[in-house]
Parts: sequence; C-alpha cells; structure tokens
Amino acid sequence: MGRGRVQLKRIENKISRQVTFSKRRSGLLKKANEISVLCDAEVALIVFSTKGKLFEYSTESSMERILERYERYSYAEKRLSGSGPGQQDNWSLEHPKLVSRIELLQRNIKHYVGEDLDSLSLRELQTLEQQLDAALRRIRTRKNQVMHESIAELRKKEKTLQEQNSLLAKQIKENDKIVMERLHLIQRSSALVLSEPAPGSVPVPSLAAGLPV
Repeated sequence: MGRGRVQLKRIENKISRQVTFSKRRSGLLKKANEISVLCDAEVALIVFSTKGKLFEYSTESSMERILERYERYSYAEKRLSGSGPGQQDNWSLEHPKLVSRIELLQRNIKHYVGEDLDSLSLRELQTLEQQLDAALRRIRTRKNQVMHESIAELRKKEKTLQEQNSLLAKQIKENDKIVMERLHLIQRSSALVLSEPAPGSVPVPSLAAGLPV
C-alpha cells in the first residue's frame, strides 16, 4: 500500500518545530542554490524564524540588486495597472517599505566596509564573504580589462609614433639629398665661371711660344 498524503499543519511541539525548521531551511537554501547554478537564474530567498532571526540566500548578483530589480518590476506593474482612487493609499503603504529599504541598504553598506559585524550569524558572515569575493572578482576582471585596453591603446599610439618618425626620417633624408645635389650643382657652376675668360680680355701667351724650335 502506498503512503497516504500527509496533511501539513503547524507542529505543536516546540523542539520538533525548531528541528524541522532547521532541516527544511537548509533544504530550501540548497534548492535555491541549485536552481541558481543549474538554470543561471537570479534567486533571492528571505526567511524569518519565529524568533525573528533572518536567514537569506542570494546569487552572486547580491540580494540588494535583486530586490532593486523586484522593486522596479513591481513599480512598473503598478504603473501599467493605472492610477485609481486608491493610488494615494498605495503611496502611503509604500513609504514604510521605502524607509525599511533605506535602512537595509545603510546596514549593508556598513557590513561591506567591515562595520557592525557583531550582530551577524555565521551563515550571514559566510554570505557576506561570498558577496565580497564575487565583487572582488568582478573588480579584478574589470581592472584587468581596463589595463589590457590601456596597453593596447598605448601600443597603438607607439605604432603611430613609429610610423610618423619613419616618415619624418625619410623626408629628412630626401631633403638632405636635394640639398647635396644643389650644392654640387652650385660648385660645378662656380668652377665653370672661374675657368672661362672674362669678355674683352687679352689671352696671356705661353712662355714656351717664344722659344726657337
């Protein structure tokens, strides 16, 4: 015979309820991680115990980013549904949520800079560490990308300068050649002018012309 369907209801025994909560919470966090990894989904999970203790899980994109995305999505849905007579009441309800959201962001900022860590549990500290590690990896990746882009840009400029220098050297060499050709031409012209007799001058007879043969 198959097992009958178990009816879900509140566990009356406090100890059993706490044990079940601990087991189910761990399983829920595990499932959230699995769907995040297997399906490449952004997952945010928030659980409060009966004592008000917070347990949360988020993907590497961080809880804040997912909650901000959820807020934008919810706001867009409300805008699409249109504003009615109860719109003012909705804004009144949104105000406490925004205040809580601001307080959460301020508290998380302190945690990210290493402040007010005494109130965090081991699980919360591990989650914070994972978020910081993920952020550090993204920062290093972006830094390496910027460095490679800067190096590529510098090499491009270096190549351009080398080409410009080669062109200038070629032009200087050509100019030097032209100058030397002009100097040779001037020297040849000067030599021809000096070797020709002046107009109207009497040529000087050679001393050998007056000797008897």
